Amino acid sequence: MVMELYFIALLIPVFCGLLSIFIKEKHKMKVCSIFAGISALLLLKPAIYSIYTGEELSYSFYISEIFGRINFVIDPLSAFFILVISIMSFVGIIYANGYIKPYLNKKLNTSSHTFFLMLLTASMLGVVTCQNALAFLILWEIMSLSSFFLVIFEEDKKEVLNSGIKYLVYMHISVIFIMCAFALMSNISNSFNFSDFTNAINQNSHFKDIVFILSFIGFGTKAGFIPFHNWLPDAHPSAPSHISGIMSGVMIKTGIYGILRTIVITGIPSKIVAYCVLIIAITSALWGVLYAISQHDIKKLLAYHSLENIGIIGIGIGIGMLGVIYHNGYTAILGFSGAILHVLNHSIFKMLLFFCAGNVYNKTHTRNIELLGGLIKKMPYTAALFIIGSIAICAIPPFNGFVSEFLIYSGVVLGMFKSNIALFLTLVITLSSLALIGTMAILCFTKVVGVVFLGNPRSKEAENIDSDASKVMTVPMTFLAILTFVIGIFPQFAVSVVAIPTLNILGFNTIPEEIKSIFELANLISVLCFIFLAILAITFGIRFLINRKTKKHTTWGCGYNKINSRMQYTASSYAGLFISTLKPLFKRVPHIKKPKDLFPKIAYYEVEIEDLEEAYIIKPLIKLDEKILSKFERIQNGNMQQYILFGLVFLILAILGLIFIG
Repeated sequence: MVMELYFIALLIPVFCGLLSIFIKEKHKMKVCSIFAGISALLLLKPAIYSIYTGEELSYSFYISEIFGRINFVIDPLSAFFILVISIMSFVGIIYANGYIKPYLNKKLNTSSHTFFLMLLTASMLGVVTCQNALAFLILWEIMSLSSFFLVIFEEDKKEVLNSGIKYLVYMHISVIFIMCAFALMSNISNSFNFSDFTNAINQNSHFKDIVFILSFIGFGTKAGFIPFHNWLPDAHPSAPSHISGIMSGVMIKTGIYGILRTIVITGIPSKIVAYCVLIIAITSALWGVLYAISQHDIKKLLAYHSLENIGIIGIGIGIGMLGVIYHNGYTAILGFSGAILHVLNHSIFKMLLFFCAGNVYNKTHTRNIELLGGLIKKMPYTAALFIIGSIAICAIPPFNGFVSEFLIYSGVVLGMFKSNIALFLTLVITLSSLALIGTMAILCFTKVVGVVFLGNPRSKEAENIDSDASKVMTVPMTFLAILTFVIGIFPQFAVSVVAIPTLNILGFNTIPEEIKSIFELANLISVLCFIFLAILAITFGIRFLINRKTKKHTTWGCGYNKINSRMQYTASSYAGLFISTLKPLFKRVPHIKKPKDLFPKIAYYEVEIEDLEEAYIIKPLIKLDEKILSKFERIQNGNMQQYILFGLVFLILAILGLIFIG
């Protein structure tokens, strides 16, 4: 009966997507919200049951000899991702009710948008439960194609279409590697079922590393690990903000699920592979936050922070694998627990931040940070929620980002006690990198909050805001903000949600002592958070009592009546000193309009920071490809006789080939 609930919940979004095609434009999202809510409620029972009991729920059916028996399994790992996907997608669809309103009169195809949005939700749920390789690949492709159509919602814009095509190309490169991994396992197991893959890998352990590397490249491209990340900073800004939130908060986590599922299937790979995963993860996190600091597009900045947080999740997975290899239970459990919990935490605060950015874009029609400013006066609720999300993403207590990163920190520190010199040095570098990542994240978000929300408006777009976002947009954002706070002050509940999935990955049948120690650690964090909040409340109470009768006067302005927007820090100047110390890691593209008259009307100097991989690898490859393909342009000249000639030549060559082979 429980699995029947799952399949009903899986089919509801598909049915709703089809139904939405025949519903009036203004009602489409409302209907989708209702159906998505019903689906999420139905999924709660099987997901929670599996997480807290550790039992597997399964259902299998036979289609044909090609597919064999298709198994859908809800184990603790799948159940955790079901919760994240269903709840976060539901929140995103509610937010879309308000965000999509301005687009209803722009003749954009909202029917296809709602259809693919619901199809994306259903396909993600299918991906994390399907354990048949062929069916998995079909669901994976549906997920990629539906998200592609969601990205190119504003297809009339050239940059949006380019971003969508780049995303689609990367997704098809990723699926090639996944197919190779599945093909290898299918070949040695004579099956498409994941359970048979596990048995085959256990008997042919020399294939373990090859399968893991292929899977890591394939799933890592979807997640956004370096050097497979290049699609991510373009696709997220191009998509509508509710899609950016769902893609960044939920969809890229299917890549993380794929990596964790591969570990369940193959077991922990070799020591060298585990070190490589950790190095890639550290590089991804540092690269992401570094490029985020340099961005002026608020959504592109948040996209690079997704790369950073995927790197942090990868660090947890890397040290978890090293913990298993070096027989350090605390490091293994803390690493994987921190990684899985950060999947949830990142989905919450990143969706919140993207939704806040969507509010700003809806009101100002610009994503350029340099044109904003003073929005806290016009959009106080959005500003407050963005500040909460910023504190959470910077891993500052008492919000949720701190909890998962603290678990990863603890795993790194405890790993140092049972290590050789190579592992010790690696963990020291990891610890230093995590500290540096956190520092740079604080630098980045103080820049964004200061430039976007504080000070004076820098443009008419920022000045002419009449109101904050509508309630239908702020209600789901408030829910996300509350979640960041609740997980931060009650981390023991969050740890209990990820404990069984962690054991599922590690293959433990009983709860070890290390898990009990983590619960004690979470309880201690909770107590310390309450003490911190009490001290904070007392401090503000005393301050209020002292300042209650204080009279306020403006200080001497040194001859200035009123400052203007040109006297305040810009985003570039705020981060300029830090970026200038790391010049080799950036490619600067200047845009200059020099003053020609004595009193010029327009003069500017702007510097665009371009991704090194984009500048020196991707673009040269595209130019080379265009150069080669341009040689064949003459073939497509519209001459029918020439086309017939080409066909005839090909036919003759084919016949000669058959004769020669025969």
